[in-house]
Amino acid sequence: MTDRMHLLPKGADDQAQLWNGAAGRAWAEECTMMDAMLHPFQERLVAAVAAQGGQRVLDVGCGTGAVTLAIARNRPAGMVTGIDISAPMLAAAEVRARAAGLDPRFLLADAESHDFAESGFDLVVSRFGVMFFGQPVSAFANLWRATRPGGNLCFFAWRSAVENSFMSLAEKAASSFLPPLPPRQPHAPGQFAFADRDHVAGILRDSGWGEIDIAPMDVECGLPLDRLPTYLSRFGPLGRVMDGLEPGRRQEVLAHLLTSFAPFIQGEEARFTAACWQVNAMA
Repeated sequence: MTDRMHLLPKGADDQAQLWNGAAGRAWAEECTMMDAMLHPFQERLVAAVAAQGGQRVLDVGCGTGAVTLAIARNRPAGMVTGIDISAPMLAAAEVRARAAGLDPRFLLADAESHDFAESGFDLVVSRFGVMFFGQPVSAFANLWRATRPGGNLCFFAWRSAVENSFMSLAEKAASSFLPPLPPRQPHAPGQFAFADRDHVAGILRDSGWGEIDIAPMDVECGLPLDRLPTYLSRFGPLGRVMDGLEPGRRQEVLAHLLTSFAPFIQGEEARFTAACWQVNAMA
């Protein structure tokens, strides 16, 4: 592939350490499960790209490459770029691209500070990859500079933890078994950093974007029931501590979690409603 992955600079921040550690390895190893669970959002982004036109697409926080590859299937070679700070996830993306016979570019870099070519893209997209910037106004200003005048931004971000109980229940259910987990801070880099619509709109306005549209979207998602233990033990804040537990204790916590998630189980699936924002803007 063109433009092989670069090394991240030394002194990476907490997010780079997180996504190059256990969290990134979990996504790389379980990408098939996670991509299937989030497939409805992939479909919507592919449709948005088709509707907008333009050939040059940037996928921010591309992870293991599902969205990047889905878009690349309908674009000339080299026209689609995925960027992420996670080396293990991008390594998985490279493998998947080769297996599919596709040739997107993958960059191991921080979209907040990467030196993109000015106006180098027609469209910037992201599936839950833009809530982790340390300086979001600077990051979106950098993406604005990388987008041609009249080009578009389209991304999905989670709404609040309260509205996404499937994503936040595990840490609450396990609280009596474990030391206190660090509390989620409003607007801090993380899964629910963009829960506040006005906060997101302000970031985009301050970074140069116009014609901002932020619409709530509730999407039905699911994963096979036999994959639920893997999801609960490897992802989210709880996933960062489960590996450190003694095996018997880990099984005890997991059994309690599975009981707590009983309301989400429908037959052989765990089903939930993903409460998100669909965000569109123009450069």
